[in-house]
Amino acid sequence: MNRRSLLGLGAALLVSGCLTGKEGTEYAVVSQKIGAPRPGHARIVIMSLKDSWLDRTNCDAKVDGVALPRLLPGTYAYVDRPAGAHHVVATQLLFPGESYLDFTTEPGKTYFYSIRPSERSRAMQGGGIAFGLVGMGVMAAASSGADNKGPVDFVPLQEGQAKTALAELLQAE
Repeated sequence: MNRRSLLGLGAALLVSGCLTGKEGTEYAVVSQKIGAPRPGHARIVIMSLKDSWLDRTNCDAKVDGVALPRLLPGTYAYVDRPAGAHHVVATQLLFPGESYLDFTTEPGKTYFYSIRPSERSRAMQGGGIAFGLVGMGVMAAASSGADNKGPVDFVPLQEGQAKTALAELLQAE
């Protein structure tokens, strides 16, 4: 009986070690494994942080028409693209609008962006919480003149700040 308990405890520790080993080091492990971007390319990393529940968001993003895995709170996705001008589009299921980001990259560099709910998204959430679907619809119409008609804002991050944030995130699948 004692031997079975000890074996069960050992197995539980092994399994829990496998589960927790992924979070906190995943981006560091992935970037070591894949190395730097190919010559003439830049890496673009987009992440959805685990901020307060009001700042959590998800979206489907495309970089130059290349779809990334769905970004859920606590995840990140990356893509290597040729250096130069890039166009990012973010959409959200049942959200009336798209968010855009246009920027230029240099070869060999990594660019980090965090997504946060846009002002329009916050307004619609507030209307939905207060008055249900009708409130959400009213706020969608009222905020239709917003500069960003999409669900998210793209916030550029410095490398040190991004790597600290990435230590808590998992790669989107």
